[in-house]
Amino acid sequence: MNESNTPYVCHILVCTNDRHGERPSCSDGMSPEIRDYLKEQVEKRGWKSRVRVSQTGCMGLCAKGPNLMLYPQGICYSGVTLSDADTILAKVAEFVK
Repeated sequence: MNESNTPYVCHILVCTNDRHGERPSCSDGMSPEIRDYLKEQVEKRGWKSRVRVSQTGCMGLCAKGPNLMLYPQGICYSGVTLSDADTILAKVAEFVK
C-alpha cells in the first residue's frame, strides 16, 4: 500500500444511488444527468487535472437529494437540480485558482 495526498484541488462527489422506486433516492432527481453536466464543464474549463467528478452510492441523505459533496472542502449540497450546477461550479472555481 502507498499513501499519498490527493492530486485534486476539489473532488465533486455526486450521489447517483437508485432505489428503483422503493424509496426516494438521488437518482430520482436526475443526479446522473447532473454528474454528466459537471464532468463536461470540468473538462471544458480545463480543470480535469485539478478537479475530479465522481459518482457515489448513498450518502445517507436521500430524502433531501440529489446530494453532492465537495471534498476536501467538506461542503454538502442537497436538493440539487441541473440549474444549480453552474453555481456549484462557481464555488469550485474559488479552489481552482
